[in-house]
Amino acid sequence: IVGANYPSQLLANGLFWIESQASGLFDAWGVPWWITGFIWHGTYRGLAWVIAVMLPPMAIFFPCFTILEDLGYLPRVAFNLDWLFKKAGAHGKQALTMSMGFGCNAAGIIACRVIDSPRERLIAILTNNFVPCNGRFPTLILLATIFVAARFDAGFASAAAAGTIVLVVLLGVMFTLIVSAVLSRTLLKGEASAFTLELPPYRRPNVLRVLYTSLIDRTMFVLGRAVMVAAPAGAIIWILGNIDVAGIPISQHIATFLDPLGQAIGLDGVILLTYIIAIPANEIVVPTMIMMYMGGSIMTEDISLSGLHTLLVTDNGWTMLTAVNLMLFSLLHNPCATTIVTMWKETRSVKWTTLGALMPLGIAFAVCYSVAQVARLTGLV
Repeated sequence: IVGANYPSQLLANGLFWIESQASGLFDAWGVPWWITGFIWHGTYRGLAWVIAVMLPPMAIFFPCFTILEDLGYLPRVAFNLDWLFKKAGAHGKQALTMSMGFGCNAAGIIACRVIDSPRERLIAILTNNFVPCNGRFPTLILLATIFVAARFDAGFASAAAAGTIVLVVLLGVMFTLIVSAVLSRTLLKGEASAFTLELPPYRRPNVLRVLYTSLIDRTMFVLGRAVMVAAPAGAIIWILGNIDVAGIPISQHIATFLDPLGQAIGLDGVILLTYIIAIPANEIVVPTMIMMYMGGSIMTEDISLSGLHTLLVTDNGWTMLTAVNLMLFSLLHNPCATTIVTMWKETRSVKWTTLGALMPLGIAFAVCYSVAQVARLTGLV
């Protein structure tokens, strides 16, 4: 994650420089401001943000994953964890699809093809979303840094933030196993398949194969699908932030309408609207949220950590409950559009795709509501 920040910043600087130059050129040509804004500050900016945030972590994660795969290590992971997944009515190879999900849930769902049993493959597809992909890590890291690390001395702050992220990941694993167990005993009831696997010998990874598989087959394939849905999201964000009704942006009207529901689950209307807008790509959650809190018209992250703490806590009333529930919501909420499309392509079923999209969202609302009520009843907030 730290290593990806450097190329990510370089990419962002380059892509946003293009935006600045192109929008300036449009202004010089006398193009109406709304056309310039819609194309460059909306559609293009959303596209650029997803590429800058999504590409570097995947370009690091997928080669590492492919090296372990080519080495012969991952089949042994699946074999050794089969006993745990069997207890949940699932298959040991689901451990591999979950691991792939850390890079991208869409790639994790495609990886479910390695599971031979249709029933167990479907369980793996429907539960892959509980593994946080790299698009959700920026939100989790931001919250852990501002709300958790800040409560500890400087020497322990980093470890506290990292420990919080690990705890969230373990919660995701726990929910994966629980939901897998429920599905295997209800909607997807059936006999567990035998784990048959010829363990390959450990071998030296083929560098060319690793690079091709990880960068072309996985990274660029997933990025291509994400880009297709990110551009419309950027356009919608710009429209909501720049078109006024009664002197107030549409985004503020919608956030106000959603606020009672958001408060009931320990969040607020801006957070809920952000996640609706960010269905195409989780990478745009943080910049969209900051834009709406600041009353801006374009996505931004141009703010210091101390300034962000002031914006969230002092100006908008965030508490530790807000941070905890946002972490839970980020972990459990519905898949992004790329993952939903991939789910449909792998299952060719509207029924299972709809369940895969709505089931995590229902669980997220139920968990956040429960945590919020317990915290308020016990006087923790």
